[in-house]
Amino acid sequence: MCFFPSHHAKLSMLFYCLFAFFVQAQADTGMKCASMTATGNSEYPPFLWKEGANSEVLLGANRLIIDEISNRINIPIKLRHTGPWSRAQLEVKSGRVDLMAGAFYTNERTNYMDYLSPAFLHTSSVVWKRTGQRLKYKRKEDLISKRGVTVINNSFGQNFDDFAERNLDIISVSGLEQAFKMLIAKRVDYAIYEKSPGTAYLNLLGMNTDVISLASISSEGLFLTISKHSSCNTSAMKQKLNDALKAMSEEGFTEKALEQSLLDWKVFTKQSSTLS
Repeated sequence: MCFFPSHHAKLSMLFYCLFAFFVQAQADTGMKCASMTATGNSEYPPFLWKEGANSEVLLGANRLIIDEISNRINIPIKLRHTGPWSRAQLEVKSGRVDLMAGAFYTNERTNYMDYLSPAFLHTSSVVWKRTGQRLKYKRKEDLISKRGVTVINNSFGQNFDDFAERNLDIISVSGLEQAFKMLIAKRVDYAIYEKSPGTAYLNLLGMNTDVISLASISSEGLFLTISKHSSCNTSAMKQKLNDALKAMSEEGFTEKALEQSLLDWKVFTKQSSTLS
């Protein structure tokens, strides 16, 4: 607390108190955000995947991007697997994890996390069917009266999500492997998931001849987000993150990270098939 001993000292003491307050606020901010944690969808190659079955380490394009952001803002960011995609979202929603390394924009998600811009990558979502199955898809209305499957809490963009909620019968399961197995077993008529991760997982699981993709239902940006309950969620930090994302996009870093991760995923799947 500041005291003003005399009328003549008021001005100088006021400046001193304001300066002390500013220094303390800066120190508090530094202590609150000396490091950050991040998570994401670990069934999402080439964007993210687990290093091993029992590992919390995540690899992929989003990992390369998070590491580069960490270097540019000079704050350590630990990216780790926290469970299925639905659990990862809960961890960010609660503030136990600061950042989500890759999320589509939806209105509902803005209730618990702030989106940083620009989107660091883009990906398309498609309809999947069994090989040889007579399923025609040209527009979303073609899916009405059929039963679909996807992963819990997955989004395909606000427009499609709104249409699906009103008109489609889509069940949710905990993981992508389960969704594709249900499709192959004819328990559902179609699956919906992003094309690149879906193709990558089908190859890994040896199901690439059993399931094929149809037309795209949406193309969405992948955003970095920060939890509204994170102690690092300040205007200054969000500006730093936005600046880093913008510079990386303009330099072509994010696209190069995706290209590198496509190669890394091929190596990973080759090693996995050798070990199994």
